[in-house]
Amino acid sequence: MTLTDLRYLVALAHERHFGRAAERCHVSQPTLSVAVKKVEDELGIQLFERSATEVKITETGRRIVAQAEKVLMEASQIQEIAAAGKDPLAGPLRVGVIYTIGPYLLPRLIPRVHQLAPRMPLIIQENYTARLAEALKRGELDVIIISLPFEEVGVVAQPVYDEPFRVLMPADHPWTQHREVDAQQLAEDQLLLLGAGNCFRDQVLEVCPSCRNIGGLQRSLEGSSLETIRHMVATGLGVTVLPSSAADGMAANPLVAVRPFAEPQPSRRVALAWRVTYPRSGAIDVLRRAIFDSELPGTRPVGRVSMPEAVAGA
Repeated sequence: MTLTDLRYLVALAHERHFGRAAERCHVSQPTLSVAVKKVEDELGIQLFERSATEVKITETGRRIVAQAEKVLMEASQIQEIAAAGKDPLAGPLRVGVIYTIGPYLLPRLIPRVHQLAPRMPLIIQENYTARLAEALKRGELDVIIISLPFEEVGVVAQPVYDEPFRVLMPADHPWTQHREVDAQQLAEDQLLLLGAGNCFRDQVLEVCPSCRNIGGLQRSLEGSSLETIRHMVATGLGVTVLPSSAADGMAANPLVAVRPFAEPQPSRRVALAWRVTYPRSGAIDVLRRAIFDSELPGTRPVGRVSMPEAVAGA
């Protein structure tokens, strides 16, 4: 069997559908089907259970796919090591970023990365933390930008900045009469939250534990993104909590008002995470420098180190 065959197995295991797996691998469905059947015949065992409506992986198939992922990741290291030996700042860098960071960081980050490393384009994927972590471990991403805490075996996480939270409210809300908002006040109003599975939603609920009691005074509505929630607040529907990078830019909007929390202000710590075996350390350094230089509203850098301005010539 070949590395291509292993990629087909991994794709089918994740997609559980021949058509989607073929699309993911950029081949026709018959090509992928024939390759998977060839591997099963070669091994003398069935890896997938097929039906008219779904594809299920067998227990043995699950173990083989797990090993295939390890083989593919190790194989990818060969090209990465070779590329790093030539120039760590030449060639694409595959970056994952969570949904509540990407829209606010990327517009500032990308121009700075281009200045520092013009031969290093970014291939960007936005997703939830858990999915980015899996893609990182499989070698599909080189580095991810996530919120701590984050722990994965074989992955190093380095903090880059702390970001305080803000309260966003309609412009005529009674809280606008105060300079700051106590976190427990959130339970007294209709709170707009992200949907389940998003780490920022969990962080907001940690700020106001009583907000979990949606059967009492607390009423909550969900939005699919921070941008959607910002627009709903502007209509007067309720209040929400945003990271400063998303909230501080709303000061000029006449329909909403932004207030800080009373001390101690809740915040999140944002970090870069990459595999300990990833060889292009220079690329990580450039990305970290670009994040520092982005200077998102309200954020405080963590562990900032000086780097030469002419990084691109390294």
